[in-house]
Amino acid sequence: MTVFALWSAPRARSTAFFRSMAERGDMTVLHEPFSNLRDYGETEAGRRTFHSPASILAWLREETQDIRVFVKDTGDHQHRDVLADRRFLSQARHAFLIRPPEEIAASYYALFPDMSINAIGLEKLCELQAAVRDAGGNAAVVIDSDDLVARPEATMAAYCAAVGLPYKPRALTWARGERSEWRRSARWHADVSASSGFERHERAYPHTVENCPRLAWFAAYHRPFYEQLYAQRLDVTPWEQISGS
Repeated sequence: MTVFALWSAPRARSTAFFRSMAERGDMTVLHEPFSNLRDYGETEAGRRTFHSPASILAWLREETQDIRVFVKDTGDHQHRDVLADRRFLSQARHAFLIRPPEEIAASYYALFPDMSINAIGLEKLCELQAAVRDAGGNAAVVIDSDDLVARPEATMAAYCAAVGLPYKPRALTWARGERSEWRRSARWHADVSASSGFERHERAYPHTVENCPRLAWFAAYHRPFYEQLYAQRLDVTPWEQISGS
C-alpha cells in the first residue's frame, strides 16, 4: 500500500493542499472520497466508481502497490469504516491538518449557518489520530494551516520529508480554475479555484465567536482538541533555508 492520507479540519486550506499534490504529477489524487460517499453515494478513484467505504478501502489496501495515492478528507463527520480498518490505519502514511477553531467556526458558518458543533472537526481528528496510533501506524505528522499559507515552501518540504515523498517545488503553484474532483461542492472551494498557489485570504465575517454565542461555544468545545494537535505540529523552521523560503 502506497497511500498518503491527509485528514483535515474543515475550512483549513486542505483543498489547496490537495491542489498542490495534484500538481506533482506523480500521484493518483482522491478528493474527499469518504465524504463523497456519505453525501452523494459514490466516488471515483483510479478510473473506477465506488459505492461504499468498504470497497474503496479494499482498493486502497490491495491495488495500490504500483502507484502512489494521495487521499484528502475532512473530520467534520466520523468515518467509521476507516476507524475499523486497522490495516489501512497502520500502513497508510497519515497527516493531520489543523486550523484554530475560532477561524473554522466563522468560515464554516458563512457557508452553512445550520452547522453543528461537530462541523469544527478537531475532535474527530484527535479520534482518528488515536486510532492510527492504536493500530500501530505513524500519527505524528500534524500540519498547521497557518504555516501552510505563511511558509508554504518550508511546510511542504517538511511534510514530504516526514512521509517519505520527494519534495517538488514546482507543485507550489498551479493554474487557476475549478477541478472536476470538487465540482459538486464547488462553493466550498471557491478560494482555491481562484488561486494559483497557497494564499491567505483575510475576511471580515459578520458572525464570529466575538458576536455569536453559538459559534463561541462550538470553538471553545474544540479548543482543547486543537491545542492537543497543535502541540505536535511539524517544526518547519529547519526547512526554510533548504526550500529557499
